[in-house]
Amino acid sequence: MSVRIAVRIDAAAWRGALPEARVLVRRAARTALRLSPSRPEGDTEMTVLLGDDALLRRLNRDYRGKDRPTNVLSFAAGEPDLLGDVAIAFETTAGEAAAAGKPLADHLAHLVVHGTLHLLGYDHETTEDAATMEPLEVRALAALGIADPYREAA
Repeated sequence: MSVRIAVRIDAAAWRGALPEARVLVRRAARTALRLSPSRPEGDTEMTVLLGDDALLRRLNRDYRGKDRPTNVLSFAAGEPDLLGDVAIAFETTAGEAAAAGKPLADHLAHLVVHGTLHLLGYDHETTEDAATMEPLEVRALAALGIADPYREAA
């Protein structure tokens, strides 16, 4: 399997806050792909777009009917040679990281892993689906040296 991961940074805030964002995004996506039982078998590609709340609000409104920003959206292409796109909002992601007392880089990696798993067909809409997806996220994050985001803080 060979996956080309394009990273597009549309919000300057990402460059200022995380100059290493491109490397981090590629590493997180590759880890999720490598550890997933549903990984693609052939050559494929995906794009991760690092945008802002305004962009994610438009995408969320236009594609999901929810007129508000969100942290991450995934758009699976459903084609063998194209996994799809993941878009992540800076302000929402940075705010969530600060509120949780987590490094922005760790939260971004989590959202990339989460979005990549969505591209592979995983979901968390039901308890059963979440019980399949969340352990994959935790495993990928552990491989990246990031703590379990679902474990209650002591």
